[in-house]
Amino acid sequence: MSSRVSLCKFCRKRTCICRNQDRRTVPKTWVRPEPKPNDPAKPKRANSNARGYNHKWRKARLTYLRREPLCVQCKADGKVVAASVVDHIVPHRGDSKLFWDSSNWQALCQRCHNRKTATGQ
Repeated sequence: MSSRVSLCKFCRKRTCICRNQDRRTVPKTWVRPEPKPNDPAKPKRANSNARGYNHKWRKARLTYLRREPLCVQCKADGKVVAASVVDHIVPHRGDSKLFWDSSNWQALCQRCHNRKTATGQ
């Protein structure tokens, strides 16, 4: 009969220094593993609120989607698909004037927006 070897629920190894008798609490010797370092060549991206996507943007986005409820790319292909994303046609790259220029906006469905973003347009 083979015995089952259980893994430590804290470090996920068969043998470790953090095993304790009751295994109900984190032992005092256990420390959280260090996170993997981020790629230093790639700068950390600011959160959405810091990039301008705040309450004012969410209101403007909903207003625009009510005015333009269909995806413009799907509509050009002859399909009727509801839009869920307001996309900047020309990426604003932090320029607030371009960010708030509604003539630079287009309504897209999630699929078309992901496709556009992946191609880098």
